[in-house]
Amino acid sequence: MQLNEYQELAVDMKLPTADMDYLLLGFVGEVGEFYSPIAKAIRDDTEIDDKLLKKELGDCLWFLATIAAELGLTLDDVAKTNIDKLQSRKLRGTLKGSGNER
Repeated sequence: MQLNEYQELAVDMKLPTADMDYLLLGFVGEVGEFYSPIAKAIRDDTEIDDKLLKKELGDCLWFLATIAAELGLTLDDVAKTNIDKLQSRKLRGTLKGSGNER
């Protein structure tokens, strides 16, 4: 599946009441749900459930796709912009460090 195809399907499942505030808070909540089983596995010294993490990452992706759509962006464009930025940093030897404009 291509990113934009996924985004179209994801947006089609967005409830009409899901405004930007809901989407942003939901995204942060899903990131927390992704980390929760990792924390529990560390605490209990057990294996991390990869199947659960895949589901939680999918929930994060859904929110990311719908947030991007609300901003008028496609996931393909977001992904390309990110790779272009990272490739530029790699070429300039600035992958490490801090600050957005390095």
